[in-house]
Amino acid sequence: MSGSGLARRDRWARFVPAGYSGSLAVVIAGPLLGPGYLLLRDAVSTPRSYMTDSALGLGDAAARAVPQDAMLATLSPIVDGGLIVKTILLVALWAAGYGAAVLARELLRVSLGPQLVAVTVALWNPYVAERVLQGHWSLLTGYAALPWTALAAYRIRVKGRGTNDSHNWGALAGCFAAAGLTPTGALLAGTTAVVLVGRRNVLGALVLLSAASAPWLAATALSGAGTAPSDPAGIAAFAARAEPALGTLGSLAGLGGIWNADAVPASRTTPLALIATALLLALVAIGIRTTAGKSRATKGDTKRPTRTAGDATGDNAASAGGTDRASLRVRRALLVLAAVAVVLPALGATSWGMSGLEWLVAHVPGAGLLRDTQKYVALAMPAYVLCAAAGCRAVAARFAAKEPASSPGMALTATVFIALLVLPLFDLAWGVGGALKPVHYPIGWQKVAERIDGTGDIAVLPGGMFRKFPYSGKVAVLDPAPRMLPRDVLQTGELPVHGRTVAGEGARAREVETALLHGDSAQRLGGLGVGWVLVERTTPGPVGESKTTLAQLESVYADSQLALYRVPDTTDKAAHPAHRAIAYAAHILWAALLVGGLLLAAIATPHRHRRIRPPTADS
Repeated sequence: MSGSGLARRDRWARFVPAGYSGSLAVVIAGPLLGPGYLLLRDAVSTPRSYMTDSALGLGDAAARAVPQDAMLATLSPIVDGGLIVKTILLVALWAAGYGAAVLARELLRVSLGPQLVAVTVALWNPYVAERVLQGHWSLLTGYAALPWTALAAYRIRVKGRGTNDSHNWGALAGCFAAAGLTPTGALLAGTTAVVLVGRRNVLGALVLLSAASAPWLAATALSGAGTAPSDPAGIAAFAARAEPALGTLGSLAGLGGIWNADAVPASRTTPLALIATALLLALVAIGIRTTAGKSRATKGDTKRPTRTAGDATGDNAASAGGTDRASLRVRRALLVLAAVAVVLPALGATSWGMSGLEWLVAHVPGAGLLRDTQKYVALAMPAYVLCAAAGCRAVAARFAAKEPASSPGMALTATVFIALLVLPLFDLAWGVGGALKPVHYPIGWQKVAERIDGTGDIAVLPGGMFRKFPYSGKVAVLDPAPRMLPRDVLQTGELPVHGRTVAGEGARAREVETALLHGDSAQRLGGLGVGWVLVERTTPGPVGESKTTLAQLESVYADSQLALYRVPDTTDKAAHPAHRAIAYAAHILWAALLVGGLLLAAIATPHRHRRIRPPTADS
């Protein structure tokens, strides 16, 4: 084939995984393409958000939604907030799949078929299904960043010292910032980078990670909410869960096992869970030896792919040996990371493992981030996609006399691999069986937001953080009031899980809720910093003796669904201006890393013909 023909084929091979990943993303989240807003369990999108103290992480609850809430508050006056959230979710799914294909192409030099298998493993799995159903759209950005983080760390490792490597460090900074929409996402990306980047680059990676995590680190230090110990009851409540016939370890190895049994596809409650897990692990196992470098190269593996401008490694043939050694080290490190990511959450679900974690969250500030241990199974995804891609290539090679990358056997093998991954989890399609669908808020929410024109925080009735509105479906959803209204909405942070209540950090919110349910005076509410009381009339929940308190307040707005009251003589409990300034600065730093890092990675072009010194043994 001529040089131009090879170039065209190479460009086509790079376009197809991106298109395939986008197609799977649409199949998974397709219902969100219509009008409306995402409101499902922990996911809350609203037309407009506001830059409240809580959005900056300065409320009296832990800063778990920082910087995502501040980002939405900044952008939603310009672009509808619901559209922003839906776009981020779709882009995250696309990026997870396409990143898996690029990672497999660069670390294993596989052809198109195995790349498509890698895309499928990254997107069509129980982890994605369960986190979509739980409403963890921002966590999925951290999940999507993992293959790109691994790729950036590998490229930094390959470059070594003494080279102009700004594009790779920019890519790593952008990955950290994208993953850092939530603290857990930052931990996922940071762990991946530190394990892979090489010892001489660890300090630089940690500095970047700290900068990308500045919003929630600053908020935790300023508010003090995240420094308090967490409720040990959260460990058992959020422990990984065994699925039918799998046990906890098997569920986690199959990328499932979320704590909430209601946030799983229907297929995971049947013997299909066992079948899907067995097939996934079998396809992964086929490629483990190749990924770890323990087997001989299969037919056609020794032929190095044609270099094009799209290759971002920037090395030349002279450095191929060093690059291959670095690739092998990175692949082996990802395999170890995957094993740890499966085994440790399984140990955390045992009685003695839970006892250890309960002691940790009760005595170590910030350890509450570890209570949902199943989240960290995401760290296994990069290794899984590599093993499945390598396995696809190995199986195809057995049926090809030569050039397996272009043989019909490769296409057939990839098709079979993809079918075996997709069919047992068929109900991931179209919003996990239709569970993911947009909702429409009544106009009353907008009218209430317009009426709130004074100081003071907002207390909400009924008590609790979760709601069941007529328009929100059958499952309980987080109250949209904190993201819908222009003042801080006081929330206790208490979570009902499996018939028990896990205490939150909102001490003042708990005091306010107790005062309302006991029918305390308006003066009592005002002294606690409450300027407004919102009654959500169409959702069940405790209201206690609140009528006694409401009778003392001024009615500002009322319709069939919402009622708003003004509290007289309110003591303003807003955050100190200096704290807000520091929080703003931290968010600006995060935004600069996100935008600047990704632009630097996209614009800066490595010198393709520069000779790169291979990594040394200690890198």
